[in-house]
Amino acid sequence: MHSTLSGLIAAGITAAMATAAVAQQTVVTWMHLESDPPVVAWMEGVEAAFEARNPDVDVQMQYVANEAFKARLTTMLQSDERPDVFYTWAGGVMRAQADAGVLQDISATVQDGWGETISAGALSAYDYNGAVHGVPWEVNQVGFWYNKGIFAEVGIDPESIRTWDDLLATVRTLHDAGVTPITTGGADKWPLHFYWTHLAIRIGGREAFQAAINSQGDGFAADPFIQAGERFAELIALDPFQDGFLGMTFPESAGYFGDGNAAMQLQGSWNYLTQRTNSVSGAGLSDDQLGWFPFPVVDGGAGAPTDTLGGINGWLVTDGAPPETVAFLRFLTNLDNQTEAARLGVHIPVTIGAAEALENPFFRLHAENIARSDYHQIFYDQDLGPSVGRVVNDVSTDLAAGLLTPQEAARQVQEAWEFETM
Repeated sequence: MHSTLSGLIAAGITAAMATAAVAQQTVVTWMHLESDPPVVAWMEGVEAAFEARNPDVDVQMQYVANEAFKARLTTMLQSDERPDVFYTWAGGVMRAQADAGVLQDISATVQDGWGETISAGALSAYDYNGAVHGVPWEVNQVGFWYNKGIFAEVGIDPESIRTWDDLLATVRTLHDAGVTPITTGGADKWPLHFYWTHLAIRIGGREAFQAAINSQGDGFAADPFIQAGERFAELIALDPFQDGFLGMTFPESAGYFGDGNAAMQLQGSWNYLTQRTNSVSGAGLSDDQLGWFPFPVVDGGAGAPTDTLGGINGWLVTDGAPPETVAFLRFLTNLDNQTEAARLGVHIPVTIGAAEALENPFFRLHAENIARSDYHQIFYDQDLGPSVGRVVNDVSTDLAAGLLTPQEAARQVQEAWEFETM
């Protein structure tokens, strides 16, 4: 009886100690958007490795779907549901969050050797008003993914698609062959802004964008942005997209492409995995079936062929997050973890030296393109801030739907910018 009682007491003490240990753990909430299984598996591995080294820390991954994340984030950051670290595309959205006082200044830690391990150009996107609120972990490029089998069957040489007019001719050829030329996710709107934005980059170059954000001349209502809408309208007139494209989300359109139902898709580096994950088979297009070419130039345009559109994506730390959050972020972006991410084809890392481990041929190509680009433009819908970004996405979708003229679209973006900066 006595031994039984002693055993119960000992077990109770052990349980109490275990409970106390758990209670003493610092919780770090990590909000992300990743749904591709290979990426999530790698992230979970990093989380487990960090916790093994730091048993007093419990990193809790919180997944929120892309569109829900954008819709809920502002409210979330002002509430008790605020995550400690969350995904970001940087740009104007990040700057608005900093102005709202919801981000933590982690400059001291970044300047303590950490920042020297990250590409200076990428890190500069996270420096606002002299404060660093987070760090990048990847770059990406938007371009045309294409189905090699369809191109070969129809007799299209992707190397011949150099100019916008070449792309229009390709769309006509595919149509004549009874093939859907391009798939897009119009329901999410942002995939369509890649067209208007890219055309503005090709036509006006960096100078047009800088003039617009500096409120010089006609700003976003200037001729390069009107011409971008006119060129986009040329494409729309050819009926390039799948039936019902305005009601299809990006993941659905990626799966549509991965299932071989369209010849092309204008998307970022991430589509390499997304077209597989969302295909019916789960396999999508393999490397030998998949091709990629950059957005074509526009004859007479001021933009350089090497100008790129994409993201410098990473993580932001919220105000009030525990110090362990920054320690975790530093671990996440260290050379060992980012080298493994490169080797596995998770993303194109910005930690210095990690990209050398890239085995994915598309990611290697994108990394090379961005490295030689003198102008890497962050997505307009992020760079211009949440309010103006929504207008950019709206007018791009309305242009695709034939609801706005190019002049009206450019004017709406300019009016939104004027309101934002008044």
